[in-house]
Amino acid sequence: MRSALLLAVMTLPVLASAAHAETVAVLQGLDKTTARVSTFDAPVGQPVRFGRLVITARACVKHPPEEEPESAAFLQIDELRTDERNAVAAQRIFSGWMFASSPALSALENPIYDVSVLDCKSDNTAPAESGSVGK
Repeated sequence: MRSALLLAVMTLPVLASAAHAETVAVLQGLDKTTARVSTFDAPVGQPVRFGRLVITARACVKHPPEEEPESAAFLQIDELRTDERNAVAAQRIFSGWMFASSPALSALENPIYDVSVLDCKSDNTAPAESGSVGK
């Protein structure tokens, strides 16, 4: 695991230099309690909801077509929870890079939800969303 993480850190500068930034992260979410899989767009800088999660893509980069396929997104994921006074509070449960080609390298560890990066794209080429987001 440590060598895989080291490899990921070493490839970030290469990924950033060879890739170009996109404006939308295409994500896939799995709700483990319902077994529902959803594909949704997360515009960079705008929070989106998936169940009790609030996902904010801070960056999304993609290799050009002539290179080996790779997309990566820097995600911050908060989980909305209620405290003892029934007030809703957000708790950060993930912050880091996720890679489309290696989802297990840097994964969200949550008993209810899985989130992974599928692709990065420009918002002007964004097709209609598929699946449902939120509950």
